Amino acid sequence: MLDIYQFKHFLKHEDFIHGITKKNASLPYDFSLALHTGEKKQTIIENRKYLHHLFDNDTSTHFVLANQTHSDNIRVISKRETRGWHTLDDAIEDCDALVTDVPNILLNILTADCVPILLYDTKKHVVSAIHAGWKGTQQNIAYKTVQKMIEVYDCHPSDIQAGIGPSIGQCCYEVGYDVAKHFSSIPQAYTQKGDKYMLNLPNINYYQLLNAHLLAENIELSHICTACEVKDFFSYRKENGCSGRFMSMIGIKDNNKG
Repeated sequence: MLDIYQFKHFLKHEDFIHGITKKNASLPYDFSLALHTGEKKQTIIENRKYLHHLFDNDTSTHFVLANQTHSDNIRVISKRETRGWHTLDDAIEDCDALVTDVPNILLNILTADCVPILLYDTKKHVVSAIHAGWKGTQQNIAYKTVQKMIEVYDCHPSDIQAGIGPSIGQCCYEVGYDVAKHFSSIPQAYTQKGDKYMLNLPNINYYQLLNAHLLAENIELSHICTACEVKDFFSYRKENGCSGRFMSMIGIKDNNKG
């Protein structure tokens, strides 16, 4: 059985599912789930099939992935269909945040140091999965995704719960001033270390969600650094450009199924 990371406050709700995969040495490529990093495609697909069976023992769940480009592009998924699961050819193009209210769809983000963010509106039953590297964070993608949920689904920020998943922490994320300067107006965005800066991407995204008017008590941070916890999570920096990626997923349950 796979070890899946989950947010405590999300587990209080029974109408949606979520999870963040961990490494597993008993599975190929330590259970990497990325099709874009050069591993044998069929082996990665087998890993994905294994994950699929954990959430649904038939073929009714649709998995949606995007070709992530470190953008602030957000796509609303309104059609129940699988995208980017079996091949990159039909993945959502040029996109780093997915939003839906359609049951039986799992939105998926692949990371190996960047910040995965999952959102759930407890009243409107809308979910979102966000990929926030420093470029997406600099473009305010977490804030913009909340605004998209408000615009399309009339969500209210106070009803939205957020989970900020495992990512490289301030303890390990050393950047130059060319990156740090983009976040100088944000409280506790970084600390200076000589001529380098230790950037706190999870905290910056936390701040962006607060700025989008989410309640502090509705935002849960994993406080897991992928570089420190490399035994459980892929870390591009710690592993010197690893090709593995773990997956963060969220979706509304179809209560009428079966």
